[in-house]
Amino acid sequence: MWWWLTALSGSITPLFLVLSPILSYGDQAHSMHKAKSSAGFSLDIPLIMLVASLLRIFYYPGAKYDTALLIQSLVMVGVQVVLLKIALDHRPAPSSRGGDAAVPFTKAQDEEYQRPYNFWQWKSPKPYWQFVLYLFAGLVVCQILFSPFESLYMSYSSLIGYIGLSIEATLPIPQILINHKSRSCKGFRLSVLAMWLAGDAMKMFWFFTSSSEIPWSFKSCGIFQACCDSYLGLQYLMYGSGEGVSSAIKDHPLHDYPVSGSHSVVTSREGAAARRTSNADKRIS
Repeated sequence: MWWWLTALSGSITPLFLVLSPILSYGDQAHSMHKAKSSAGFSLDIPLIMLVASLLRIFYYPGAKYDTALLIQSLVMVGVQVVLLKIALDHRPAPSSRGGDAAVPFTKAQDEEYQRPYNFWQWKSPKPYWQFVLYLFAGLVVCQILFSPFESLYMSYSSLIGYIGLSIEATLPIPQILINHKSRSCKGFRLSVLAMWLAGDAMKMFWFFTSSSEIPWSFKSCGIFQACCDSYLGLQYLMYGSGEGVSSAIKDHPLHDYPVSGSHSVVTSREGAAARRTSNADKRIS
């Protein structure tokens, strides 16, 4: 039974990993494009995945890890470029009052959230694409410079591999922080979370049962990311999609709520009845 399950995982998991970028982020991209808004979606997610995937791609010549993981990185770069384009095209306008329109695409209202040189919080889309292009060009130059020196190249390859996987492991953290700050998961698709959790489960089983080469860097970073994804799922249970509060306000008019400083609730009907009674008493008197 165990060998059968291991063989099945070895066949299904690589295919799932290759398709996971499309399955995970396709619905998110479609949702933002349809709503013409990317409010609530952390722009740091494309940043993390683009940097991590590019580093993983250039890590392959030195590590020779499983081909499915390399193909996944290539597909991920393409998907994240599309996702970044949609998110930038439909990002909310700056808001002086904060809220969804001010997070995470514009400089935060509190100075403690301001990044050096407003990194990845630029107002124009051009610096985002310049950063991605410069990163790719820098990795190509380093690959050409270090590859003739085998011992130096292997150290360099291991370094960028661990950096890339460590960055990828932090993927859920920006979304966790945004959800915690807003006490809502609104804007972050449940389908993305479901794919993350399903991918974590399949990767963990495959990493520790596969006969192909899976470096320990993949395994350790995968465990950390699985823990973060699990906490993100816990946030969904605690906060929900954030639509309950807005619907409650719509269903209950403002005058039906207690007035600050009063000890009783007076609805509009009761107020009108009281005024009619007072007018009637004046006429009688």
